[in-house]
Amino acid sequence: MKVQVINGTAIPHMPWQDKPADCKDVIWRYSQNPIIARDHLAMSNSIFNSAVVPFADGFAGVFRVDDKARNMELHAGFSKDGLHWDICEERIDFCKTNPDIQDFQYGYDPRVCFIEDRYYVTWCNAIDWKPTIGCAYTFDFKTFYQFENAFLPFNRNGVLFPRKIGGHYMMLSRPSDNGHTPFGDIYISQSPDLVFWGKHRYVMSPKMCWESTKIGAGPIPIETDRGWLIFYHGVLTSCNGFVYSFSAALLDLDEPWKTLKRGREYLLSPQQPYECVGDVPNVVFPCASLVDADTGRIAIYYGCADTCTSLCFTTVDDVIDWLDSHSQV
Repeated sequence: MKVQVINGTAIPHMPWQDKPADCKDVIWRYSQNPIIARDHLAMSNSIFNSAVVPFADGFAGVFRVDDKARNMELHAGFSKDGLHWDICEERIDFCKTNPDIQDFQYGYDPRVCFIEDRYYVTWCNAIDWKPTIGCAYTFDFKTFYQFENAFLPFNRNGVLFPRKIGGHYMMLSRPSDNGHTPFGDIYISQSPDLVFWGKHRYVMSPKMCWESTKIGAGPIPIETDRGWLIFYHGVLTSCNGFVYSFSAALLDLDEPWKTLKRGREYLLSPQQPYECVGDVPNVVFPCASLVDADTGRIAIYYGCADTCTSLCFTTVDDVIDWLDSHSQV
């Protein structure tokens, strides 16, 4: 590995499958996809767009579970190998850190970020049924403490950085509207305490055809000696609706609103049946990645057609080498 992962951890037991000999792409799919079926729980209509992190001697996560009444809920889950999951039947019942925090209305597309001594969860929350970024923390994935929402409506895709930068917490997000937003840029915001957010700065807009409608941040940024490696989704509006693909970019370590590299093309697009057919066709949506600091291996968890959850693989070196020769910046 020639690119160094900074402040990462060794995850020798992370899920991994070697690149097929005939694969010419930077990212390759797990051969047993999807790893979580839509009916994994008795009450679930679909399980997708979920977040996974190393935890204890295995892995834990927060999962988007839409039930058979089509309520959008968040459930905790645990796994020994990152492939076979025990997802709690009951949704997370958040403990409020302030009684004035609005009751849970819905939750979707969570991310989980370990900072200092705890796991922070961000998700698309609701204030009076209007989407914003909800925030909570947990130590054990059994009890979750909800604190104040990060932003006013309307906003989605809140993604924390795994450490403070210049003494401040940082979060990527995508200001939006109340529907299936036909626009979207990535911005970054700063906070001294994870409650009060400001210094909102522009990061990226849609540029290429594959992402021409909107873009949004994906998994937690990966710190390398070349910069913050991020995966982000991009949306094309076709004659038959939205098409969600994803690519990668490299942000400056000290000023992460500055984009150093950005892929011209997508790295993964909906091409397999489980990505093309489902409740929302033609969607691959990454929300989490596992990174082994020793080898640079990356396992990316992504939602497929808003229906099920799959896994794909790459390495830090492969992605940054690709960015060096395929950047649109």
